[in-house]
Amino acid sequence: MKFEHYGIGIAKGLTVTLRHLFRHPVTVQYPDQRLHTSRRIRGNELVWNEEKCTGCATCAQVCHIGAINIVTSPSRATNTYTVEKYEVDTGYCIMCGLCVEACPFKALYMGYDYERAKYRSGDLVQTKEMMMTTPEKHISGYFYPELATRLPMQTLLLEKVKEEE
Repeated sequence: MKFEHYGIGIAKGLTVTLRHLFRHPVTVQYPDQRLHTSRRIRGNELVWNEEKCTGCATCAQVCHIGAINIVTSPSRATNTYTVEKYEVDTGYCIMCGLCVEACPFKALYMGYDYERAKYRSGDLVQTKEMMMTTPEKHISGYFYPELATRLPMQTLLLEKVKEEE
């Protein structure tokens, strides 16, 4: 064993430490600064379009977790189904997106938001009133590339977005 290169490993470790010491930090100060996520993010909510939905319950049949509960009643006047109850338990939902892909009428979208933490598991159930399409709801481009072109570009860690106050 030769000792002529004694201390080389320590010097290499110190150079790595010094190189990272003077770098700009990439941590985001979360409530004050937010990043634009990917256009095709599968967020923590579903967005439902009541006008397009026919009550066929294809989304509930495809859901292998059983997180979607839909109750319909036939409407004799229009010969269609009326959606009486549409609920998604996001506590069980794994956000796989199969329900969005299976909807033949494009009435279901993945949400863009991911801030849905709750203290009680009963608060994780989204009703149809909570899932309806509104201007405040951000629809993801998942499975809909035509929607993805209108969404903002994803920011990298170095390009931070200031929250508008």
